[in-house]
Amino acid sequence: MKQESALYPPIKAYLESLGYSVKGEVGAADIVALRDGAAPVIVELKLGFSLALYHQAIARLAVTDRVYVAVPSPRGHAARRIRRDNRAMCRRLGLGLIFVSTRGLVEIVCDPGPYAPRKSRKRQDALVRAFDRLRGDPNAGGATRHGLVTGYRQEALLCARHLARHGPTRGRDVCDATGVAAATRIMRDNHYGWFERVSTGVYRISEAGRTGLADWADSGV
Repeated sequence: MKQESALYPPIKAYLESLGYSVKGEVGAADIVALRDGAAPVIVELKLGFSLALYHQAIARLAVTDRVYVAVPSPRGHAARRIRRDNRAMCRRLGLGLIFVSTRGLVEIVCDPGPYAPRKSRKRQDALVRAFDRLRGDPNAGGATRHGLVTGYRQEALLCARHLARHGPTRGRDVCDATGVAAATRIMRDNHYGWFERVSTGVYRISEAGRTGLADWADSGV
């Protein structure tokens, strides 16, 4: 669809099939639908999602709780993500969401209404663990020039720094010296390529590890 006006006929027909009287461009609203005994329905039309679309729709909530945004059905490899993310956005804002296909099929993705998302204790616990794992506040100014500092990276840096100072070392000794409980696993997994296995349970720092120590000197460890 190349014009917003192409969205109007199928949405008008759909609402009329539900017993509404429908008119376009009423006041500031793109579509207004009325039915005896029911609050007005307002639909805001756009060719794609934007902050302006959400601003418009939120403004219409001062008139009625029954506000929808309508856009062409998303297509392409990002369609599933676009659908999921904007459905979640509309639900959190109390808006309804309508998709209109190129064949004029109207899909009501969600209806307007109050929404209180369920809290995920698992995600909350993961966030607290990530917070506790970070040493200091290394990302206070945003990402460093090499990226974000994570607790895992800080622990890998502590292991690499110990090996750089003391040479090949057993994993349990690195653990005792640095306080990194997962030292052996971090060096074994070698996610960043910073470690080399010398013998069973014994590791040394690689050249990539020495570069990493220099690159992440401001990591807070």
